[in-house]
Amino acid sequence: MKHEPRDNSVKRALAAGRRCYGAMVFEFFSPGIPQICRNAGAEFVLYDMEHTGLGFETLKTQVALCRGLDIVPMVRVPRGEYHFIARALDVGVMGVMVPMVGSADEARAIVACTKYPPTGRRGAAFGFAHDDYRGGDVRAKMAALNERTMVIPQIETAEGLANVEAIAAVDGVDALWLGHFDLSNFLGIPGAFDDPRFEAAVTRIIAACDGHGKPAAFIATDEDWAHRYARRGFRLFAYGLDQLMLQNALAHGLGVLRNGEQR
Repeated sequence: MKHEPRDNSVKRALAAGRRCYGAMVFEFFSPGIPQICRNAGAEFVLYDMEHTGLGFETLKTQVALCRGLDIVPMVRVPRGEYHFIARALDVGVMGVMVPMVGSADEARAIVACTKYPPTGRRGAAFGFAHDDYRGGDVRAKMAALNERTMVIPQIETAEGLANVEAIAAVDGVDALWLGHFDLSNFLGIPGAFDDPRFEAAVTRIIAACDGHGKPAAFIATDEDWAHRYARRGFRLFAYGLDQLMLQNALAHGLGVLRNGEQR
């Protein structure tokens, strides 16, 4: 019986030129969330640790709840430091998004945190959550875990934009994620997503991705974003903010009830 770690179907699909779609979770870390996301058709669930207060124990539980659901668990860590990245991988995530990556050197350091020696510097521990507590050949496990892990720098600063081509060229970077709000802030045009400077920045990010065979990634918070950015060539998408989707759906339903009373 083989004991190889589970495969990352999203990474495999993107490498084959497909688009992949999933959910980004900010607020609702309840037991049913992975199943709910999968039932909705999500191929991955991306948990946020940067803005939410999510801790590693809760993340570990969420990743465990993804087992057997054919959904890929990933996480946005708070920053690109070893202790965030390595711990996230050890609790079982198959991909790490890192905010505010500014240079190729920074991207290479992040990749090194995700790979075992001699390729990188990830510490070794086996028979834990990331390999489903199984035995097996250690060398084979290391190769499989190196291969399945996705590394996704966020391009969301003026420095990152200036170096986007070099970041995209780094071996081991699998996709570049547009951090649209922060990027607009660092460009001095907060929230002005129709500004020509922002549009030019997006075009540059897509071109850097295309030039190095890496998918461009984005969270679309409404249908307009989704349609426009799909047409522009983005291939890795999350949709919506979980708390706002509930709030909007509830507001709509309450409006229906109130309007019904007036009839």
